[in-house]
Amino acid sequence: MIHAIRIHEHGGPEKMVWEEVPLPAPKADEVLVRHEAIGLNYIDVYFRNGLYKVPSLPATLGMEAAGVVEAVGSEVADFAVGDRVAYAMAPIGAYAEARTLKSDRVVKIPDDIDSRTAAAMMLQGMTAQYLLRRTYPVKAGDTILVHAAAGGVGLIMCQWAKALGCTVIGTVSTPEKAALAQAHGAAHVLISGQDDLPARVKDITGGAMLPVVYDSVGKDTFMTSLDCLAPLGMMVSYGNASGPVPPVNIGLLAAKGSLFLTRPTLATYTARHSDLVATATDLFSVVQSGAVKIQINQSFPLKDAAEAHRALESRQTTGSTILLP
Repeated sequence: MIHAIRIHEHGGPEKMVWEEVPLPAPKADEVLVRHEAIGLNYIDVYFRNGLYKVPSLPATLGMEAAGVVEAVGSEVADFAVGDRVAYAMAPIGAYAEARTLKSDRVVKIPDDIDSRTAAAMMLQGMTAQYLLRRTYPVKAGDTILVHAAAGGVGLIMCQWAKALGCTVIGTVSTPEKAALAQAHGAAHVLISGQDDLPARVKDITGGAMLPVVYDSVGKDTFMTSLDCLAPLGMMVSYGNASGPVPPVNIGLLAAKGSLFLTRPTLATYTARHSDLVATATDLFSVVQSGAVKIQINQSFPLKDAAEAHRALESRQTTGSTILLP
């Protein structure tokens, strides 16, 4: 038996329960991973509150972790007992001391990246990778907008985009977060609810507006994000921190300049094992080079995951947060 954080019904953080659960032996195509650190992500909130549906209840939360392989299934050839591994966007179940999962959802961690860093960056860092390198491949000279620039994905995107030669405009909720975003590569930082976002973007860009907006906030920022785009610009809506975006009349995209709109997910971009490995390898490389530094600004014992959720939802966190078994 092991301990895990589970929910028996959807709702607030109080629905999260620390309890004993069985640990099955790995099936033929699975590995058993003993977790050393677990990542906290906003998608965990969505599964907890019911915005995203769990396969069944009770359910163990969590999408991301790093640890050591303790056992392998009979058909697993790429991993061995003792390998240091990490994963993100596997089926939920990371809020546990250990778990089994399919080996094609796991990647090996380079020797010079510790488990806590790996757990803090897999989901957020691979999200930044596909957004910047595949959804809208940024190029040197681009000016881009990153919402929630002081969050886990935001801080990685600010650093990575700057390294690629972009000018980053970030939005944050407080002056303290503005300073953090600037320290990590954002050239301009605007305070949500205080600055007139489209007007400031127009001023910063000399009227040219933006080729892309990366928006993880959702309902509260969607319409103003569209107003920041240049004709033929791309609106990338990849999160719902303020709530889901209401139904949209696609005629708005024509009226605002033949805009593109996409709602991507990391699960789609890493569905094939080859894409997962390529995405993780690119992320590991940019971290190893020093161009992107992973900021673990909060950690909680795994048994106190409810407290971590409260901090995340109340915007008290910056950078990455990890849970420790």
